[in-house]
Amino acid sequence: MNPLLNTLQPYPFARLREALAGIHPPAGVVPVPLHIGEPKHPAPVVITDALTAALPELEQYPLSAGLPELRQACADWAARRYGGLQLNPETEILPVLGSREALFAFAQVVLEHVSDGPKPAVVCPNPFYQIYEGAALLGGGEIHFANCRAPRFLPDWSQVPQAVWQRTRLVFVCSPGNPSGSVMQLGDWAELFALQERYGFVIASDECYSEIYFGGNRPIGGLQAARQLGRSNKGIVMFTSLSKRSNVPGLRSGFVAGDAGLLKAFLLYRTYHGSAMSIPVQRASTAAWNDEAHVVENRRLYQEKFDKVLPILQTAFDVRLPDASFYIWLKVPGGDDLAFTKTLWQQAAVQVLPGRFLARDTGHGNPGAGYVRIALVADVETCVKAAQTMAALYRR
Repeated sequence: MNPLLNTLQPYPFARLREALAGIHPPAGVVPVPLHIGEPKHPAPVVITDALTAALPELEQYPLSAGLPELRQACADWAARRYGGLQLNPETEILPVLGSREALFAFAQVVLEHVSDGPKPAVVCPNPFYQIYEGAALLGGGEIHFANCRAPRFLPDWSQVPQAVWQRTRLVFVCSPGNPSGSVMQLGDWAELFALQERYGFVIASDECYSEIYFGGNRPIGGLQAARQLGRSNKGIVMFTSLSKRSNVPGLRSGFVAGDAGLLKAFLLYRTYHGSAMSIPVQRASTAAWNDEAHVVENRRLYQEKFDKVLPILQTAFDVRLPDASFYIWLKVPGGDDLAFTKTLWQQAAVQVLPGRFLARDTGHGNPGAGYVRIALVADVETCVKAAQTMAALYRR
């Protein structure tokens, strides 16, 4: 067996199941799962129709590079979304089976395997999406964290020692962030690009929540920021997905874009890895990237939930509207996020995720401790009812 498998930690949801084992919610109360970020809005008809129509094409092997029309649809969407950003669909776009598998696989391409001497370092935010850590460890790297603290909940890169930066090969960023929904602004990108120029690492920009925002405040993307700052996309790869944007997590479809040299190597890896997207899924994905009406409606539904849920929660908790995403990063009374989670489950059958499970202990503490992540993915009525129950428990 690969000994690096022993370095992996249990996934947050496995830790949650263990933490709640033996704790029973009130009898007769329907559980409300707000702990997992799985979109529940209906899949758009424009996507399901395209998928159904293309089913006869299951008889064909797909190419790892994807259909030209899908790559063009991705490039066209990026140009519309990011202020005229120009990407070559032949060399700077690559369809992937959702951002999760692509983030993991990309690290395997970028990291050098070292038999002697220090391992290549990978830096990521803390709290973070656990795939970053797993990708780094199984790629033979060493993970280092930059804690995210209030009020902005963005990575404090100054916490990374210079000796670590000098051997850093890859930096994961997530904007809008998971779990806080915080968005990197142009100045934040400029700070990261300055570090990249000094130390020469690759940036993997996870932007899967980019289309869930409020009031027209569209989050800036990594490639867009580079363009606005007069930089090329060298050393930068953006990861995005249809799962959240289009409510099709089961489609397993997204794309990566950016540095043509990195994507050439990534395509070679994926050709051997067998990561080609089926042609019906490519047809459905093309339809999805070409249609914006369903995305506008999706945002409206999330906006409605936040508009109704936040005023209720604010009667009992210190909580605010995130910059983007469908998460609430709630500061718990008393500071014990695990005890808070257990109480909610036992007394109200509401399931949330303790922030400490999304972060790691560091010399600067665990920045997830004292918070819980709430995913507003259920229907409006369910989210409102859960918020009322939570507020009633903690207004006492």
